[in-house]
Amino acid sequence: MTFDDVCAIALALPKVEEGTSYGTAALKVKGTLFARLKEDGVTLVLRTTPTNRDLLLRDAPTACFITDHYRDYPWVLVRLGKVRRAFLQELIVDAWKLAAPARLVRAWEGAQ
Repeated sequence: MTFDDVCAIALALPKVEEGTSYGTAALKVKGTLFARLKEDGVTLVLRTTPTNRDLLLRDAPTACFITDHYRDYPWVLVRLGKVRRAFLQELIVDAWKLAAPARLVRAWEGAQ
């Protein structure tokens, strides 16, 4: 997977816009960051919850990891070269739901 694949998945969700964060390509929903490309160009930084991150680190250690920098924040790192599209899509949708306004999430879920 590549960041282009990430964008294709994310831009299909409502109100997603491309931008930058810390000098790298990023995705935001209504101005709130939920995904960005790490400086190495091959790692995705995704919003999550501490509980979900613990599960991802346990169940998908080849694809998901963190560094000390992210330890105290609700983000997970994803190796784009090690993740399957269906799993990546799940992760992106989950990150979008955490960042999007509740009303937008409810409207989107109601349309699914």
